[in-house]
Amino acid sequence: MPFHLQPYGVQAMLKEGHRLLSGLDEAVLKNIDACKELSHITRTSLGPNGMNKMLINHLDKLFVTNDAATIINELEVQHPAAKLLVLAAKAQQEEIGDGANLVVTLAGELLQGAEELIRMGLHPSEIIGGYTKASTKALELLTELVEPGSDTMDVRSKEQVASRITSAVGSKQWGQEAVLCPLIADACIQVCPKNPANFNIDNVRVTKILGGGIHDCCVIRGMVLKNDAVGMIKHVKKAKIAVFGGGVDTVATETKGTVLIQHAEQLENYAKTEEAKIEELIKAVADSGATVIVSGAAVGEMALHFCERYKLMVLKISSKFELRRFCRTTGAVSQVKLCKPPLSELGFADLVSVEEIGGQRVTVVKNEQGGNMISTVVLRGSTDSILDDIERAVDDGVNNYKAMCRDSRIIPGAGASEIELARKLKEFAYNETGLDQYAIGHFAESFEIVPRILAENAGFNATEILSALYATHASGNVKDGVDIEQGSCKDLTAESVWDLYLTKYFAIKLATDAACTVLRVDQIIMAKQAGVPKKDKPAAADED
Repeated sequence: MPFHLQPYGVQAMLKEGHRLLSGLDEAVLKNIDACKELSHITRTSLGPNGMNKMLINHLDKLFVTNDAATIINELEVQHPAAKLLVLAAKAQQEEIGDGANLVVTLAGELLQGAEELIRMGLHPSEIIGGYTKASTKALELLTELVEPGSDTMDVRSKEQVASRITSAVGSKQWGQEAVLCPLIADACIQVCPKNPANFNIDNVRVTKILGGGIHDCCVIRGMVLKNDAVGMIKHVKKAKIAVFGGGVDTVATETKGTVLIQHAEQLENYAKTEEAKIEELIKAVADSGATVIVSGAAVGEMALHFCERYKLMVLKISSKFELRRFCRTTGAVSQVKLCKPPLSELGFADLVSVEEIGGQRVTVVKNEQGGNMISTVVLRGSTDSILDDIERAVDDGVNNYKAMCRDSRIIPGAGASEIELARKLKEFAYNETGLDQYAIGHFAESFEIVPRILAENAGFNATEILSALYATHASGNVKDGVDIEQGSCKDLTAESVWDLYLTKYFAIKLATDAACTVLRVDQIIMAKQAGVPKKDKPAAADED
């Protein structure tokens, strides 16, 4: 008779199939390893020379990008500790829309420093205390690096906006920022409200059309719909627009009815009645002054025939979200059913026309007089992958503009701010007493990762550049950063290499919080996954 050992301790308390990991080796250090692995994946994509990752998701869709937010979203991270870093990166993306890579890279470097301190004998609580103190000090020092006078920026000045988003756009599309930044600045300024703090990034749309090159990109005041007009009329100036959300067709009744037709004359009259009713409705729309009809659903053939007769241009927009944006652009109010719209609910556009861009027919709705709620950046490129990557660069630029509308302060870029923070935090650590100084020292060293990666990705000796940066900053040149073209240290602010203060502020805050949260975990208790079939028991061994 086989002897079964009764479970004891935690095994007896929890259900069968759970897993328990505890202690420094099993929980803390394994969590740190998982976070470091995630950090190692994204860090090589940091900066203008960042390497691309090729990702194929569960739907077999291919992504080729160096955008950390996209990489993290498509990785489907399973480890619970690494998920904390993913959440921190997503919080940065929600708050600022840029700097997700910096959060993950900095958090991974902080945890690597914590691992060294744990192996030296420090307790995680002492490391957390030091990191919290260092983070508070770093955020204080960050305000000292702000460029004087940068807080009074004119968010409607195209030159100022283009120069300040150069760094964000250049990190995704290096060498193309001179083309993209003026386009992004123009698109954002067009839709900037009277109170810039209320700027909505959804009002800057992106339309991607294959063919051509990046120099063929342009900005259109209004919307670009990637479909043709339904009828024969393709061009209307000074258009008055009626929008019908329920479609332009005969409406089926809610109740079923039976019509008894006894002879051919009645059948002919019945068809004529239906025709007359549709003509009456379309004529009523035409009499209201509308010259363009926009349908949110199907457009019937008979209705289209009468629209042609009354010289009405017909557009079809299937997406209800796109239809709402269209109403916002033109100032129209969507009607529930086909009827004569009130004059106050008609929209207006300077021009509605069908144009051919790169072999694709698109409908352009322009409002040149200004006051339009939406602007569209038309992107051109040779492949879908390139277009997607340019779109991410545009998104970063628009998000930076939104952050600038909240707080326009800027600090030196190209790793200059990070080296200055590292240098001053090391001085702060030397003046501290107790075990905190070790944690603060490692916190300071973590900032070296940004200029180190910038140098490594550009193919230069990172150690030499770091030494040169420390030397030049010690002599008072606090704006000197990594020149990735020459492999030297120089003041790059003259070339518009600035970072937003808000981006760095939230990145440091979120990275520290994520690292401290991981360090606070000393046990991992995982329940058995729901719906997982039990493993078959191995067959009984032979008596031999």
